[in-house]
Amino acid sequence: MKKIVVFGATGNIGIYFVDYCMNHLDLSKYQVIAIGRKETSYFKDHGIEYIHVDLRNDKDFEKLPKENVHAIVNMAGLLPAYTSTLNYYDYIDVNITGSLRILEYARKVKTDRTAYMQTWAEMAGYWNKEEVLSPKLDRKLLYTGDHAFYAITKSTVVEMMRHYDEEFGIGSFVFRLPNIYLYSPAKYYYVDGVKRSIAYRYMIDRAMKGLDIEMWGDPDAFKDIVYVKDFCQMVYKSLFSENRRGLYCVGTGVKTTLRQQIQGMIDVFSPAGQTSKIIECPEKPGFVSFVMDIENAKKELGYVPEYDYISYLKDYKKEMELNRFKDLWGDSDV
Repeated sequence: MKKIVVFGATGNIGIYFVDYCMNHLDLSKYQVIAIGRKETSYFKDHGIEYIHVDLRNDKDFEKLPKENVHAIVNMAGLLPAYTSTLNYYDYIDVNITGSLRILEYARKVKTDRTAYMQTWAEMAGYWNKEEVLSPKLDRKLLYTGDHAFYAITKSTVVEMMRHYDEEFGIGSFVFRLPNIYLYSPAKYYYVDGVKRSIAYRYMIDRAMKGLDIEMWGDPDAFKDIVYVKDFCQMVYKSLFSENRRGLYCVGTGVKTTLRQQIQGMIDVFSPAGQTSKIIECPEKPGFVSFVMDIENAKKELGYVPEYDYISYLKDYKKEMELNRFKDLWGDSDV
């Protein structure tokens, strides 16, 4: 039986991807192996093989399967959003050295392909200059801020993957990720080490209570809102593509304005008879407008987004009510 090995399976996007694979793979031909650092019985309880691996420990890799590894998906990594302190050595140890161990594992087991989740911060130099972010755009980092060193480490991994592809013939897929929208218990994240509310979670919570919602900045500013299940579809299709390498921007190719975002939350989440009102605050700071160019993902992977903005919100609401991964997540709010 061929194996799909998923590193970072206990993370927010990792668990959704494992779940997506379990629901779409021919399980008579393929087996998902979930890899993570968290001690959990979630996967065993759901009939999924789970191996506890710390990317900083060489010996842990000896536990991994050595034969019939079709693909390795690397969703692991240290993110600034989840830590209140910036320790560059930790980023090196986890993101670079840990990913090197994954690539060495891929070489030893002669896997057909690897997939890696790159941050869209590698294109930060184009923000506020290019509204359409294309996979054809070269890397253009910013070298200040809490994402700077993080993006440097992630970009180093992409270069290592190219080496392993050209030197050892290991297919490589790289996905540039903006924010991936999904339900989890997390309502906060860190910016420059300071704990802050996740904006869309905060607004959804207010809509659920029928409270007024402030609309900061330009109401016509827009984002490409990509739901986690569309993200999973794109990565999943790379596992079986005739191509064995590619660089893709993760998105929908659709602009959703700030006003549409907030109004959608009100329409989907506000209780009957207690509808939230929008309070315009144009003097307050806004956000970078962007949309992803996904044409190569459509052409090369057969990717077609399934969730428009409202259908994402409705599915998010279902996931919130079901809380399917609560045994893995616990009650953490960040």
